[in-house]
Amino acid sequence: MKNAAEIKNNDLPKPPKVGEIVEGKIIGTGKSTIYVDLGNKGTGIIYGREFYTAKNELKNLKVGDKVFAKIVDLETDDGYIELSLTEAGKELSWEKLNEKKEKDAIINVKILGANKGGLITEVEGLQGFLPVSQLAPEHYPRVEGADKTKILNRLQKLVGKELEVKILDLNPKKEILIFSERATEIKKIKEILKKYKVGDIVEGEITGIVDFGAFVKFGKEELEGLIHISELDWQLIEDPADIVQVGDKIKAKIIEITEDGRVSLSLKALKKDPWENLKEKYKKEDTVEGKVTKFNPFGAFVEIEPKIQGLAHISEFGTRSKMEEKLKIGETYKFKILQIEPKEHKMTLTLIER
Repeated sequence: MKNAAEIKNNDLPKPPKVGEIVEGKIIGTGKSTIYVDLGNKGTGIIYGREFYTAKNELKNLKVGDKVFAKIVDLETDDGYIELSLTEAGKELSWEKLNEKKEKDAIINVKILGANKGGLITEVEGLQGFLPVSQLAPEHYPRVEGADKTKILNRLQKLVGKELEVKILDLNPKKEILIFSERATEIKKIKEILKKYKVGDIVEGEITGIVDFGAFVKFGKEELEGLIHISELDWQLIEDPADIVQVGDKIKAKIIEITEDGRVSLSLKALKKDPWENLKEKYKKEDTVEGKVTKFNPFGAFVEIEPKIQGLAHISEFGTRSKMEEKLKIGETYKFKILQIEPKEHKMTLTLIER
């Protein structure tokens, strides 16, 4: 049980502290100055640089109005407590947004600008960022060849609009505020996806082509899935547009459904695997003819027959320049099979010197 002294101490007013957010009532104005009654804490003052910084907030305030402010100095030369509306507003905004994040609430943000990575947003007087990867399907910039200028042009069409988002990441100290538009739809998408499972064959339409694959709308609900470039066909593909075009009606197999509602599809899973019976046709140490189709940091890709490619590793040549001296793209050479693994779709080759 508390004694009388403890009760008395608890009833005493607590001294003000720098950094504390306080509520007060405007009791007067002067030249570039606002006076605020802080009750038993004393009288506060908003003046100097802060008066001009908070000019937009102050212009609509009048004597008698209540305000929240942050204590920045306990005593000015004239004995007042110096206050900042701007800093208090910022801090309160971060607190509000943190509450919304904890509640997983949907909020509206205004789009102020765009860059190649996403959209610059504003809410509660704070700037945030909405990455391209977190846009809803209808706003995602599907640009062939991932042309950065075209992506930016698409994103700029959203400037001035308001979007519904959820807070993905928030850090007041580092002033980090990241939003996700896609997250607002995840619950609904996950519910719909309960009707589907890995292995299902779905019918859909190609809605967009990017350098890493093709987007597909499928099902009555028009869900979105992605066919990665490696899942378009068994052959090595440089450009997804060589295999599919926007508007194509296709059948694809669901190969993955992630926790956050992303669906991966495959076209090649519905095609006969050309590597299936390859071990009956080729074996280690066999000599084969093949056409060089591509160089990359690992070596040279060689087409042995349609949709079957092997790799002549760069270590066989020493350096890339030496490899390019000995091999030319589009030319046919004789190679020896060093290793063949049909299940892994791997064939390692070495050049037979002419």
